[in-house]
Amino acid sequence: LLTVTMFLSTLTPKFYFALTVTSSFISGLIFVFEWWHFRKYGTSFIEQVSVSHLRPLIGGADSSPPAPAAFSAGESESSRQNMPECKVWRNPLNLFRGAEYSRYMWVTGKEPLTYYDMNLSAQDHQTFFTCDTDALRPSDTVMQKAWRERNPQARIKAAYQALELNNDCATAYVLLAEEEATTIVDAEKYFKQALKAGEMIYRKSQNCHSQSPQHEAQLRRDTNVLVYVKRRLAMCARKLGRIREAVKMMRDLMKEFPLLSMLNIHENLLEALLELQAYADVQAVLAKYDDISLPKSAAICYTAALLKARAVSERFSPETASRRGLSTAEINAVEAIHRAVEFNPHVPKYLLEMKSLVLPPEHILKRGDSEAVAYAFFHLQHWKRIEGALNLLHCTWEGTFRMIPYPLEKGHLFYPYPSCTETADRELLPTFHEVSVYPQKELPFFIHFTAGLCSFSAMLALLTHQFPELMVIFAKA
Repeated sequence: LLTVTMFLSTLTPKFYFALTVTSSFISGLIFVFEWWHFRKYGTSFIEQVSVSHLRPLIGGADSSPPAPAAFSAGESESSRQNMPECKVWRNPLNLFRGAEYSRYMWVTGKEPLTYYDMNLSAQDHQTFFTCDTDALRPSDTVMQKAWRERNPQARIKAAYQALELNNDCATAYVLLAEEEATTIVDAEKYFKQALKAGEMIYRKSQNCHSQSPQHEAQLRRDTNVLVYVKRRLAMCARKLGRIREAVKMMRDLMKEFPLLSMLNIHENLLEALLELQAYADVQAVLAKYDDISLPKSAAICYTAALLKARAVSERFSPETASRRGLSTAEINAVEAIHRAVEFNPHVPKYLLEMKSLVLPPEHILKRGDSEAVAYAFFHLQHWKRIEGALNLLHCTWEGTFRMIPYPLEKGHLFYPYPSCTETADRELLPTFHEVSVYPQKELPFFIHFTAGLCSFSAMLALLTHQFPELMVIFAKA
């Protein structure tokens, strides 16, 4: 104790100033690193290391359960466990590469699609449009290589090579319609050629599909091509204003291939019917697909909410409702909005134009920001068309978060909101888009701690510099 006292008595104010400045600088560096790690990975580095490496050494265990997938609360436990937590889906309403995405890039100079999103599409094309029997047809062999090309011009060149070998190569016309056509009219022309070739090849495959497993695989591939072409033709008709024709094509496609419901063609149908303002038909489609055994989507949940809001929104007034209470129809509308918001909490800000839209990606993450962008991009006009619908949404959507005690751990109508959506959405959405995060992550304890330590030590350094003698007395005391 005597030695320590003598040592402290020999220290000068410069030492205390240097000590506080150094500690402030070090804690500031730790704070900056912790903040960067949290912004990039969503966790505190110090907490992550302590949980991952130190807790097992002292016999602890991480008791936090994994977040289950997004299903309705009535679905079976087995189906939930078999479903990946953050599965990426093909966007049912994805735009055309050449006629829409490329035009946006020419005008703005910004890439609307991420490499990750385009790579997923390349994998989809290889899965849908190729099979083991491609070696039997030289044009299909060329197209098999074309789908793997990263350069768009190389893919287009390969498509023309395939057409030189076989003028009835449906997949070559598909590629040209998607990537070379610069207008929807041109894309539709290519798809009509693809339809003619695809139907002919499909009939041939049907006649010999039972001969061998290879022929069955070829029939599956030709079926995929035919369904894809018919769906895109219906989307072309919708974009060109021939909405009734588009609705008929979609209905015929769903009747002809009823087992392909996983392609979500009904979402295209819902959007077209809403454009026609055929709300009774929309309700009929919802009655079939808004089923407890089927995976939900923002299109399903928010369209159901829109129909219920339509019945009361024109006469709805928050002041009147607070004074006399909600009627049965208003309660149903509010509950439908709460259900939709709980499924995907990112959508309301886009519908209410509190957040700017971008072109939707080719793939979406259900319950994520990418799905919200894709839904609002096509359905905002339908909400605006119904008088008072957006006003009702504005008055009620935030009440959902007060109903759910803590969304990450509990759910009211759906299973807990998955924790992986932010990472996947950042991969799917362009870099210039500010990704919506729900719920906003609370800052970890160590970020608060290092920020406080840095501020406190910096304050001590400043006081030591201004009042050196007084701070030396305080330190010795």
